[in-house]
Order: sequence, then structure tokens, then C-alpha cells
Amino acid sequence: MMKFLFDVLPVILFFITYKWGEKNAESSQQLANQILSHFTAGNGVGLEQAPILLATALAIVASVIQIGYLVIFKKKVDAMLWISFFIITVFGGATIYFQNDAFIKWKPTIIYWCYGAAFLISDLMFNKNLLKMAMGGQIVMADEIWRKLNLIWAVYFLAMGLLNIYVAFNYSQSAWVSFKLYSIGALPVFLIFQSFFLAKHIQEPK
Repeated sequence: MMKFLFDVLPVILFFITYKWGEKNAESSQQLANQILSHFTAGNGVGLEQAPILLATALAIVASVIQIGYLVIFKKKVDAMLWISFFIITVFGGATIYFQNDAFIKWKPTIIYWCYGAAFLISDLMFNKNLLKMAMGGQIVMADEIWRKLNLIWAVYFLAMGLLNIYVAFNYSQSAWVSFKLYSIGALPVFLIFQSFFLAKHIQEPK
């Protein structure tokens, strides 16, 4: 649970900062101009874009602190955390520089699709099942079931990426920011449904 909260901390801070900026538009614009004006391509931060730019900047800082903490204390940095850090830095930086929220809106989808691609490519090209590698020591199942479960995870991440794009470009910026946070809850729900699937196929260890 603590690791989950640690991993989603940038998203939580993004949401809190945006909602504060949305309710305090003039203050957020002033703060954004003080902090970010030198990092944008324009002559200042606009009123409408100030909340999303502040939220994006804080998410980048939080990601840097995350990586720094793990490196300093010699803890393992998961490959996907590195990928997430790279994507938030690149897409978040583009959002701030161009004052265009389209970049940051694509960020969750790119991450979801990276996860999905990892499940598919590892299985199809390298004959390695990531789920079996992670849980095979605790759960005994037939290889065919592991492959089905691996595909289910890949489809889940593909679907979440598509859903993010749909919400991002068909609803308001504020609605998308709320969706970005609340969609985190989809993973625990997915895990609950996965447990029902596993219950039918887990084999008793010999």
C-alpha cells in the first residue's frame, strides 16, 4: 500500500495543485508567472493555463524527488518508474514551454501503452511472461493461463490509455484532471476481478 501511494504521489499533488489553481485563478497566474515565465515560449502565463502549468511543474518536481530519494538511499528504481519519470519530464516540459495542455493529457496514455507493450513484447518476442516472473513463486498455474492473464493485463492498459484520450479531448480540462486522479481506483477494482480469475485456475502445489 505504501509503495502504491509513493508511486501515485505526483498524480495526487498534480490534482491538489490544479484544483487550488482553479479556485484561485489570479493567484495561480501570479505564482505561475513568478516561477515559470522563464520556461515558457510566450511572454507570460495565461490565466486559463496557469493551474495546469503549476500542477505539471509540481508533478515534475515530485518525480525528481522520488527518483532522487530511491537513488540516494540505494533502493531499487523500477524500470517503469524510470519510464514514467522520463515521460512526465518530456511531456510536462513541453506543456510548460508551449503552454499547451495537450502534451500532459497524452502522458497517462503513453505510460499505459508502455505498460501494455511491455506485457505483449516480453511474451511474444522474448517468450517471457512478466506476471509469471513476478508471481510465479507464490502462484502455481498452467503456462496457458499465465499467457491469458498476461494478455488481460495488456488489454487493460490499452483500454485505460484509450479511455484517457477520450476523456482528455472530449471533456473539460477540469473534468480530465479529476478523471486522472479517480482512474487510479480502476487498478484495485481490476485486481479484485483478477482474483476471481485466478481462483479458478490456481493449482495446488505438488
